[in-house]
Amino acid sequence: MRLLHTMIRVGQLDRSIAFYTEVLGMTLLRRHDYPEGRFTLAFVGYGDEDSNSVIELTHNWDTDSYELGNAFGHLAVEVADAYATCDAVRAKGGKVVREAGPMKHGTTVIAFVEDPDGYKIEFIQKGTR
Repeated sequence: MRLLHTMIRVGQLDRSIAFYTEVLGMTLLRRHDYPEGRFTLAFVGYGDEDSNSVIELTHNWDTDSYELGNAFGHLAVEVADAYATCDAVRAKGGKVVREAGPMKHGTTVIAFVEDPDGYKIEFIQKGTR
């Protein structure tokens, strides 16, 4: 068994695809409209779906935004340098909500950014866990 994908609902699909591909450097792997159901699915990730876990962006055509609730936490991405990655995200118009630095009560270097829908993405610096 393996984890295939994590699905998140997004209000504006093109804006979300742009964030995950242009700001976070993922690839749009596939996108399919379902006119009968009035929704579109787009899959983004750092590698092909055959050997990598990816993110499914679900856009329901009649819904512009969602309440995130308090159950979902965040997505985590390993990065070589959390400090430089935050700088790159900021330079591309992304929102850094927790600057890179050691986690509270530990030594792992982390940072958090927020996607256009308010989902948090944690950067974990490789080699600091």
